[in-house]
Amino acid sequence: MKSASLRGVGRGACVGALLALAVVDLLASGSAGYGGWRPALVLVVGLAAVLWPPTRRPAWLTPQLRTAVPALASLLYTATAYALRRNGAFGPGEAAVLLCLLFIAVRHCPPRWAVVCGLLDAAALLTTPARYYRSFGQAEALGYLLVGAILAMLVAGLAAYLRSLDYRRTVAVADTRREERLAIAADLHDFVAHHVTGILVQTQMARMMATTRPEGLDPVLAGIEGAATEALASMRRTVGVLRDATGEADRRPVGDLAGITELTSRFASPGQTVTLHSDVPADLPHEVQAAAFRVVQEALTNVRRHAADATEVTVRLALDGGRLTVLVTDDGRGGTQLPDAAHGGGFGLVGLKERVTALGGELAAGPRAGHGWEIRAEFPLPAESTREVS
Repeated sequence: MKSASLRGVGRGACVGALLALAVVDLLASGSAGYGGWRPALVLVVGLAAVLWPPTRRPAWLTPQLRTAVPALASLLYTATAYALRRNGAFGPGEAAVLLCLLFIAVRHCPPRWAVVCGLLDAAALLTTPARYYRSFGQAEALGYLLVGAILAMLVAGLAAYLRSLDYRRTVAVADTRREERLAIAADLHDFVAHHVTGILVQTQMARMMATTRPEGLDPVLAGIEGAATEALASMRRTVGVLRDATGEADRRPVGDLAGITELTSRFASPGQTVTLHSDVPADLPHEVQAAAFRVVQEALTNVRRHAADATEVTVRLALDGGRLTVLVTDDGRGGTQLPDAAHGGGFGLVGLKERVTALGGELAAGPRAGHGWEIRAEFPLPAESTREVS
């Protein structure tokens, strides 16, 4: 509230100063006997263009129209005074208005129009002394011209700098949104692939049990129902974020250490057990927790895809020397009957490695001694986290 009030006071002071300078112009023009309607018309048009409230500004009043029309009115006043050899007034009010319009033109007009409108405003400002001096050969006229040129360059330079900041901010926001949407797409793959693979495995199991043990079908069908529900919920959340034009990152579905417990408990199926060993505190950095969740999720998904015959899967999370170690092992021999289309394209581990190495960690995956497979990820932890753990 304090900053907003200060901004309002500053805006009010600028508007008051602009109006005061315009009154000075009108009083000077009247006292010199130059007639007041011409400078008054120029000032009214210029002040309307500068001070028109943005919330009440019609759509047709574009920045190029706002900046070009007052400049053309000022140039027309200068041209008629010079052509008819009648002295005309020029003062600080009109100069201030034209400088404001120059700022608006350079910062807010489309690129091509910014050049045209900016040149019009600068030309109108620099030629105003010609109404009185007729020639720029005189010292006073040359002084006015020099001061006007310096002010015009300063204002145009400031506006161009702010415009470049606006452009860089826009590019940064667009890049952030694009990166976030790519990350969301990766999340969609992680969530849905995990659940859909589970649906395939449990469906195959249900088909086999339909002829051998039909009384045990209910838990398997319940697992299929739960996996399908989770997959639909994940897709709904992710598509909702992708459709959101604001690109809010806090709605992105991510996991944490607590989610690993739920993930492993839901993974178990008849004939296959999952054991979780964890002595890791729950206050680790969020990005490390999310990456650890993805490691476990991808490892379990690969077990379903490539080692459906595994009977024991072990997940270990441990702290060792300021590093978090995530280890997922299985005793499968590579027996799976999933269709080829369900085996994935081999990009899961690639994306997982990118995620781990982005946090300064290491990822290794390969066969165990004898039989089975393991995935190991290690994440360095900040000094604050290791001190808290110790």
